[in-house]
Amino acid sequence: MTLDWLHLGTLLLTIHVLGVVAACHAIMNTRTSQGAIAWAVSLAAMPYLTLVPYLFLGRSKFSGYVDARRHELEMVRMHTPRSPWLDTDATDGPAADALGQAAVLALTRLGGMPFLGGNSVRTLVNGDATFSAILSAIDAARDYVVVQFFIVRDDALGQMLRDSLLARAAAGVRCCLLYDSIGSFDLPHSYIDTLRRGGVEVHPFATNRKFVNRFQLNFRNHRKIVVVDGNRAFVGGHNVGVEYLGAKPRLSPWRDTHIEIRGPVVASIQYVFAEDWHWATQKLPPLALPPPAQPGDDMHCLVVPMGPADKQETGSLFFVEAINAARERIWITSPYLVPDEAVISALKLAVMRGVDVRILIPSRRDHYVVFEASKLYARDLVDAGVKVFRYRPGFLHQKVVLIDRIAAAIGSANLDNRSFRLNFEIMVLTVDRAFADAVETMLDADFAQAYEVDANEYRHSPAWRRIAMHVARLFAPIL
Repeated sequence: MTLDWLHLGTLLLTIHVLGVVAACHAIMNTRTSQGAIAWAVSLAAMPYLTLVPYLFLGRSKFSGYVDARRHELEMVRMHTPRSPWLDTDATDGPAADALGQAAVLALTRLGGMPFLGGNSVRTLVNGDATFSAILSAIDAARDYVVVQFFIVRDDALGQMLRDSLLARAAAGVRCCLLYDSIGSFDLPHSYIDTLRRGGVEVHPFATNRKFVNRFQLNFRNHRKIVVVDGNRAFVGGHNVGVEYLGAKPRLSPWRDTHIEIRGPVVASIQYVFAEDWHWATQKLPPLALPPPAQPGDDMHCLVVPMGPADKQETGSLFFVEAINAARERIWITSPYLVPDEAVISALKLAVMRGVDVRILIPSRRDHYVVFEASKLYARDLVDAGVKVFRYRPGFLHQKVVLIDRIAAAIGSANLDNRSFRLNFEIMVLTVDRAFADAVETMLDADFAQAYEVDANEYRHSPAWRRIAMHVARLFAPIL
């Protein structure tokens, strides 16, 4: 019995020592002070409950990718064609005239990409339009197709994508498919094996290439990219699954937005894919020269990649700069509303400047904790004068930012900490009056099917629900 108590005491002491060590690690490495405090206190006080979660969720910097990028970037740049970027591009031209030279310079430096003219962009406002356009483009491919999604399912839509890729591979077109190993955890081996046997190159984007990331579940590649022959690209919020076509009754009709892009900026998009593909395979995907601008195509676009390997917190800073650039209005749609303090402050200051600040979020939930936390953030923003709306018909999943009457950004990044710091994301910012008008028309239709949130959403909630909201917000650093 004495020996058993000795063993138990040694075990408890070891757990507490490990908890203190992990708490010190959290203090030294967690990006936000809120996250550091949350982890440190819980690890020191309750190591029995938090040590294992910290092992899987504790890191906020994607180790290995930064080193790989530093050593391999020259190879990628040498073999990956991009459009030329002159220093004057950041401060001259329509983009600077519309957003201001300071905003354009900050955004180009933030994303490491140039504003490029001579593009055309069109919105694809639902799953049917999106995948009809994507599959049609793949079917017309003559040289290569690169495809990247966070989620790929082996359902009716996934099988349509599989068959299209197999058909092009059989015709001699090089096809590459990259999927996230966590988002597509249930993708069966039979689906992958069928593609590989048919000549399609298929790889997961996995965080465990380096041992330090071995147990991490926090880092995910949330990008959605399709590039065909180097002259057509697709970016947005849709993944490959029938729920994105409205086949999940609880969340149907699914509301999402993709864009189709043609022109020189396609080279920037496929460059982002090339980095991810090189991380996953140590090889470069097929890439064409940047396409020339077409007569009549005068839209200026900027690609902003963001992720946990960035030196700066690119996701958060992108939203802050977009909000700060607004002089008349800033409209944002996102399925999740869990912003950080920097974005909250930018939104509040925009209201004080007299900017029309609107945020559109879902009225239905797909993640309980995130949904409860978003209610508290919505209340705080409403109290500050931000107009928050909930979309009624189905689940709203689109990621759109409309700045004044001239600029719009569409891509994969949500208004939450995960997109700000933990996920690999991509946004495409377009400066063009006609396109901004088209996005405004699209969002006007969405707002017409939404109701405005007021303080009563919180006040009229039962006490247990209000407690749940506050508890949920404690998990904001990892949501």
